[in-house]
Amino acid sequence: APPLSRLRLREFDVGDRFSRLPLPRASVLLPLVVREGRLHLLLTVRSMQLRRSPGQVCFPGGKREATDKDEIDTALREAKEEVGLQPEKVEVICRLVPGIDKMNHLVTPVVGFIEDTFQATPNPDEVSDVFVVPLEYFVKPLNYKTVPYKSSSGSLTWMHCFTYDDQEHKMSFRIWGLTAHFAVFLALVIFGERPTYEVDYDLDNLLSSAEDNFWNLYASLHERKKSNL
Repeated sequence: APPLSRLRLREFDVGDRFSRLPLPRASVLLPLVVREGRLHLLLTVRSMQLRRSPGQVCFPGGKREATDKDEIDTALREAKEEVGLQPEKVEVICRLVPGIDKMNHLVTPVVGFIEDTFQATPNPDEVSDVFVVPLEYFVKPLNYKTVPYKSSSGSLTWMHCFTYDDQEHKMSFRIWGLTAHFAVFLALVIFGERPTYEVDYDLDNLLSSAEDNFWNLYASLHERKKSNL
């Protein structure tokens, strides 16, 4: 792992600060790999047989199981099940500010470095494709738009949508939703530069503004729960 990236990531480690919130939990692994001197993110395409979000791009991950010690355990176990990544082959660096998905799970992104020699063996029941994107693409995308959507708290908002043309697969992948949210934040953390599009953060106070955004979302979720009673 490049030492500077490691340092920057450690500054943004939230540890278990969000671990006691009363929401069902899930984790994703954000696997970073160095190829040709550049950082890349490994992503998967969900199998078309899956009930939820078939064919969508996401990170390896899933719901917490009773035997998982913590969010890191969940992310590593799921990555092993989905793409054959052995836990001991991941250098876990940190946990970043969590997100909340459509099912109101608290989703914790776990960042880890993997070897560039890693050959994915996708579990076809869960994953149809595995690919990598240069992390820099999430600050300087070639193909970017925003998509309006209804957030889990019921308000209308917008989200990032990246289209990435993968030369290796001769395919285009659409990256949006919580997956894009995490990829963008990771790129901002590591590169510390202003992206070519608008983001919902104070870039001079990235960590505190990310935490503020999270607590606002969490509070609006709570309000909505109360009003639905």
